[in-house]
Amino acid sequence: MTPDPDPPDEPVTVPPAEEPTTAQGPPATRPADDEPAEGHRSHRPWSARRLPATLVAALVLVASGAALVDVIAVRAGRPAAAWRRQLADALATRPVDDVWMLTGAAVAAVVGLWLLVLALTPGLRNWLPLRSPLPGLRAVLDRNGAAGLMRDAGLRVPGVGDARVRMGRHRVTARAYVRFRDPGRVKDDLTAVLDDERDRLALAHPPRIAVRVRRSTH
Repeated sequence: MTPDPDPPDEPVTVPPAEEPTTAQGPPATRPADDEPAEGHRSHRPWSARRLPATLVAALVLVASGAALVDVIAVRAGRPAAAWRRQLADALATRPVDDVWMLTGAAVAAVVGLWLLVLALTPGLRNWLPLRSPLPGLRAVLDRNGAAGLMRDAGLRVPGVGDARVRMGRHRVTARAYVRFRDPGRVKDDLTAVLDDERDRLALAHPPRIAVRVRRSTH
């Protein structure tokens, strides 16, 4: 017997080496903590209105206390107080177009309007809100302090001998006295410097800047 011939070698397939693949996707972004937070606009904090609240509470307390004492006295068998009898008679007999009735109504209307204005406005007009890095964070800047910073920046402009800055909510008025250099060039430089300083303050509502220069006589 002759041995069977060896079977033909079967081709051995070797899987190709896997090449490193790179993910084709959007570039990686930095974490939110590393990204510079954009400023959020904030508003002025609301005033506590301690003085108006104290005045209104004191008036209500005095009036209600006096009326309560008189009612208790009447219930105890004593006659009503003269002021309450006179007030009741005046309200019952005086016509609506009487001078005193009109005066009292006008005073009551003014006081009511004043209380409504206090309730609907934040107050604290001396504080300027700043752009906040976080929605829940509130920051404010004193208006006089902001005016001082703007004035110091203006005094660094060559040619400005003295400067006065008035800081408003919607407008900054700067008056500068020029000792040397051309007033027109000083005004342009001063406007640019004040613009940069205003942006550096990061105000939530940046005011407009108005610059006036005058040749110093001293």
